[in-house]
Amino acid sequence: MDQAQQQPALFPVGFVAHGAPTLAIDPERGAPFRSWGAALPQPKAILVISAHFERAPLTIGVTEQAPLVYDFSGFPPELYCVQYAAPGAPELAQRVLALLSGHEIHESNRGLDHGVWTPLVHMAPAADIPVLEISMPYNYSPAQLFQVGQALAPLRKEGIFILGSGNLVHNLRLVDFYELSGPPPWAREFDAWVREVLLRRDWDSLMQYPTLGPAIHIAHPTAEHLRPLLVAAGAAADDDVRFVLEGWEYGSLSRRTVQFG
Repeated sequence: MDQAQQQPALFPVGFVAHGAPTLAIDPERGAPFRSWGAALPQPKAILVISAHFERAPLTIGVTEQAPLVYDFSGFPPELYCVQYAAPGAPELAQRVLALLSGHEIHESNRGLDHGVWTPLVHMAPAADIPVLEISMPYNYSPAQLFQVGQALAPLRKEGIFILGSGNLVHNLRLVDFYELSGPPPWAREFDAWVREVLLRRDWDSLMQYPTLGPAIHIAHPTAEHLRPLLVAAGAAADDDVRFVLEGWEYGSLSRRTVQFG
C-alpha cells in the first residue's frame, strides 16, 4: 500500500477472494493482490471480516501482535511457517466497540486466521499496518450483516480499510485441484449474478441471496464465504464498484475481488 498517496476523503472498501491457503506461498496467484495493495493509499489500519471467524456474539479478535492461526490441515509444511507480524490495533477496537454499541460484543485473544493473513502477505507485505479482525456472527441475518457494515462505515473517513475476505463461489466438495476443466455452469451463473447485483448496487437483492441467488445451494453449501460481502457492501453504500480480479481457480472457486470506492 502506497504511503505517498494522499488519504482519500472516504477510504475504499474491499472484498478479497482469499481462495486456498496456499495463496500465501504462491507468488503467481498473489501477484494481482500485490498490485492491488500497491495501488491503494496507505490506511491507518485494516479491519477484516473473515469467513473463518464465525462467532456469536460479535467478537473482536486480539488487539496486540499474536501468533497466527493456521486453521487448516494437509497442506505443504512451508505454509505453516508463514509469518505475518502485523501490529495490533487497540484504538481501532475501541472505535468498533463505540460504533457497534447496540450489539452484544465479546473480546478474545484469537489471532489472525488464514482468511486475513493469506491475502495480506501480498497486499501489505511489509506487515507494518495495524490489523484487527472481528467475527461474523453466524446467527446474524444478511440484513443484520449489511447493517453492521453501515455502522462501521464512518471508519472510512478515518483512513481505515474495511476488508471482507471470502469467495463469491465456494464449494470445496466440487473443486478441481488439477484444474482440468473450466468453471461449471452453476458456478458461472452464480458469479455472474453477484457481479450484476453489485454493479446495480442492488443491496436488497444481495440480502435476498438465499432465495434469489441462482444455484445458491451448489455455489454455497454453507454461506460463510459469501457473507463477508454483505458487511463490505453495507460499509460501501452507493460507491462505485470495480473488480480488481476476475476468473477462477481449482475449477469452481471464484477469484472475483471487489473494490468499492
